[in-house]
Amino acid sequence: MTSVEGNSRGPREIWLAGGCFWGVEAYFARLEGVLRTSVGYANGSKAHPSYEEIPATGHAETVQVTYDPSRITLEELLEHFFRIIDPTSKNRQGPDRGRQYRSGIYSSAAADLKTARAVVAQIEKKYRKPVVTEVRPLEHYYLAEEYHQRYLEKNPGGYCHLDLSSLPRKKEAAPGSYDKPSPEEIKETLTEEQYRVTQLDATEPPFDNEYWSHDAPGIYVDVVTGEPLFFSTDKYDAGCGWPSFTRPAESGAIVERADGSRGMSRTEVRSRSGDSHLGHLFTDGPADRGGRRYCINSAALHFIPLGEMAQEGYGALMPFIRQPT
Repeated sequence: MTSVEGNSRGPREIWLAGGCFWGVEAYFARLEGVLRTSVGYANGSKAHPSYEEIPATGHAETVQVTYDPSRITLEELLEHFFRIIDPTSKNRQGPDRGRQYRSGIYSSAAADLKTARAVVAQIEKKYRKPVVTEVRPLEHYYLAEEYHQRYLEKNPGGYCHLDLSSLPRKKEAAPGSYDKPSPEEIKETLTEEQYRVTQLDATEPPFDNEYWSHDAPGIYVDVVTGEPLFFSTDKYDAGCGWPSFTRPAESGAIVERADGSRGMSRTEVRSRSGDSHLGHLFTDGPADRGGRRYCINSAALHFIPLGEMAQEGYGALMPFIRQPT
C-alpha cells in the first residue's frame, strides 16, 4: 500500500519493527484509531522473501499500521511502540535473537521520519545505554505468508513475547454478517455471467468487464453476500484487463487455494463467507505495496461508491477509502 503523505484527511501509514511481529501486530490492532494492520518483511536484500529466508536476507519482521490521524497521532503510536520494545537491545526483543528482530521505524514520508527522529531523541534521554532503534526510509515491504497475518487471533494462546492481557480488545469495524444465500436464491439473483464466475469458477474476458478500468473511490464487496473484499485505495492498473488489488480489505476475508487447473500452478482466491470464486493471486504486484496482485473477476464484485457507503451499511469502513483531492 502506498504512503498517503500530504493527505491529512485520510488514513496514514507507518511501519514498525519490534521483534516477533505476531505480538506487535496484536498489540497495535487493538488500539483505537488503528484501522488496519498487516505483517511483513521490510528493508532487506531480496524480493519476496519467505519466512525461512529472512535470517539471511536482512529483512526486519515488520508491522504495517494504517491509522486515522484524527483519532490517534503518530506521536501516540510511537509512544505505544516504545512501551513494548527495548530500544537499547540490538537485534533482539524478548527471547528472539537475530537481525530480523531488530527494532525500527520506517516510512516513505519525510515528515513522518522527522517526527520519529524527534520521538527517538526524547526516548534517548530516558536510557543510559545507546538507543539502537533505527529510523529509516521504507525501501520495500513484502507481505508475510497468510498464516502470519493476525496470527494470535487465529491461534489463541500462541507464542507472544508481549503481555497483551491489560490491553482491551477493540470493537471490530466490519458491518453486519454475511450469510451465504441458498443455491436457489443465488441462481435467481445473479446474472448469468456472475453465476458462471462465482459458482462455476469461470473467468470473464479481459478488457471487457465492468471494473477493469474503474477508478472511483469506494468499496468492492462480494456480489453474493455483500462481504467487504477490497477498497478502491488498494486498486491499481496492472495492465492485465481485470481489476487488480494489492491487498484485501481484511486478510481473513480472502481464502487462498492451490489451483492446478489448465496445466498451471496458481493460487485461487475465494470469498470467506460466500465461497465465491473471485480470481487468482500472483506475486508480480508493485514491490512498494507488498508485491501481491489480486487479479479479480469484475463479475464477482459489487461496487459501492464512497458517497453511498454509509446508507448501505458500510459507513464504519469509510476511513479506509482515500478520497479525491
